[in-house]
Amino acid sequence: MLALVPTAVAQVALEAPVGGWRHSAGAREAYTQEVHYPANAVSMQPGQAASAQIRGRIHGAISAAAKNKPATLVVNGVPMPLEVQPDGRFERPYGFGSGSNNVEVRSPDGKGRARAQFFDGYQGKTQARLRVVLSWDSPGTDLDLHVLAPDGGHAWYGNRVMKNGGAIDVDVTTGFGPEIFSSAAPPRGLYHVYVNYYGSGGEDRALTIAQVAVITNENTPREKRQVFPVPMRAPGELTLVKSFVYP
Repeated sequence: MLALVPTAVAQVALEAPVGGWRHSAGAREAYTQEVHYPANAVSMQPGQAASAQIRGRIHGAISAAAKNKPATLVVNGVPMPLEVQPDGRFERPYGFGSGSNNVEVRSPDGKGRARAQFFDGYQGKTQARLRVVLSWDSPGTDLDLHVLAPDGGHAWYGNRVMKNGGAIDVDVTTGFGPEIFSSAAPPRGLYHVYVNYYGSGGEDRALTIAQVAVITNENTPREKRQVFPVPMRAPGELTLVKSFVYP
């Protein structure tokens, strides 16, 4: 009789955030991150507080089909790709709001996962009232998020911080994203969200599927979330994804 050999499964260890209760008053939580061209993945500023980090490691075997795929990060119900280093480590900054938050990381093959749920009791914390999350499904490609505000503000990689305080956290040029726009006090009125296919690493016809999530009044009873898949077919393409009125 042949013995069945168990298949190794990737194990996800989530070091930050830590589940439970916390109070993040005084913590160093930078939102906009340093960008280093010509290539830039999602980076994290030195000295970033653990309360504004997602960090950990994936141990064990990952199937060959999933080797070049990112892990999946889910924050408060919004999925996005998460780049994993060759040694299995992952890290990225994230601007969590006060109140209840939950984080899940899934291995590239989807077989391993780890979760953390925590409550931040610091009521004076800056809260995102508008968040726009751009991610996409291909490595080596550069997509850019553009957000136009009703007061004339335009957030994009060349001007990541608006005068009204809304900002894009980082410009990702090496594939997958995410790029996250957030505003704690969004001006009332009409917004436009665009995605620009900036470059494909030499593959002029590389189709990539973008995903844009628009979240308003996050972590409140009035939270609203809309998610849009956006096929991007060729470098140079500029697509209007969503126009909406806030609030």
